[in-house]
Amino acid sequence: MTALAKAAPHRRGACPGLSAPMPTGDGLLVRLRPIGTVSVAAFANLCAAARQHGNGVVEITARGSIQVRGLSAASAPRFADAIASLGIAAEDGVPVIANALAGLDPDELIDAGTLAADLRRALGATSLPRRLAPKVSVAIDGGGALNLDALSADIRLRAELINGTVALRISVGGDGASATPLGTIMPPDCTDVALRLLEVIAQRGRAARARDILAAEVASFREALSSCPAARVTLARARVPGHDSNPIGTYRLLDGSYARGIGLAFGHAEAATLERLADAAEAAGARGVRIAPGRALIAIGLTRASATAFTAAAESLGFIVRAEDPRRHVIACAGAPICASAHIAARAMAPRIAESAAPYLDGSFKVHVSGCPKGCALAARAALTIVGTAAGCALVANGSARDEPFGVVAADQLPAAIVNAAREVRHV
Repeated sequence: MTALAKAAPHRRGACPGLSAPMPTGDGLLVRLRPIGTVSVAAFANLCAAARQHGNGVVEITARGSIQVRGLSAASAPRFADAIASLGIAAEDGVPVIANALAGLDPDELIDAGTLAADLRRALGATSLPRRLAPKVSVAIDGGGALNLDALSADIRLRAELINGTVALRISVGGDGASATPLGTIMPPDCTDVALRLLEVIAQRGRAARARDILAAEVASFREALSSCPAARVTLARARVPGHDSNPIGTYRLLDGSYARGIGLAFGHAEAATLERLADAAEAAGARGVRIAPGRALIAIGLTRASATAFTAAAESLGFIVRAEDPRRHVIACAGAPICASAHIAARAMAPRIAESAAPYLDGSFKVHVSGCPKGCALAARAALTIVGTAAGCALVANGSARDEPFGVVAADQLPAAIVNAAREVRHV
């Protein structure tokens, strides 16, 4: 572990797991992808370890991973040892993402957590994890209260009702709206089909992603399905459950208890503040927490009354407790000086941007603040993307950080530029 902590610079797109921390502008960064419910005590101890061994900043990513920053070559192995002692179930290898309330949600059509676990086990017996790009991912949506439509993934499987029967709709290379549909299969075929589609990506090389293959042709994915003898692929119309992907709110669980989701403003918080949040969760009687896609945390096993108390405590600590909070619609990377690639202090700028754009940030207008053209915080398009460059803040309308900007402004001109852009979008 010590040798790995003295990491050589990672190539772009690498994923910094506990055993392979990644150098950044503020030290080493590690990422943990918890599976299922984490006990309140274990979560509090994780935050304490982040404060003791790192710089005290904890992030929750758009995909529902935990990132800890500011580790050193000496402290990273100690942090890894501390986390190992907590017994937190976490995945390694190809990310297989299920709904945040999988297995607990009375509205889900199928337990996506079970399907995800089966796929992870199958992946572990193949060479695919070594042959795929680190960011290649699979999303398995059980059709419950919190869908994964906002999450971009290489392979997507979503439970839907077709003529009264639960099936999985397959799509590749995007989020719920942009991914290319391939057909519908039955749940028992999930693992075999996912492995075959991942093999198509792996055969294109270690850097390939589904969207790259789609840019040239889609036939290879369809051929992979047709060569799967067990899969019964159809293109039947389905009834899509009327749920959303918003983790901020209160949800009733299968056992009659409640879950309460809160958000981390701009995806990060001080470890000490998260420890206080864990204290509030414990006081409310929570039996654990789940890390949710969308930079959120969900307390599990509350009563209706204690969910209200937990919400009030979270709000007093500065967390996002309302879906309409404008901070939810500003996506910012760490930025300078935290990230060595960044030209602007994206995260530090985010609160002011959210404040100035608040009247327009209703979900139809999102702002992405990226320290550089890599666009690590958001791969998808945003109504307005602000990209740090050597010349200033480049502005991209309805695009990503890699797209051509329509202008470049100085940082002090951003508030006015954002308001103008928002007004133009409203009038389109």
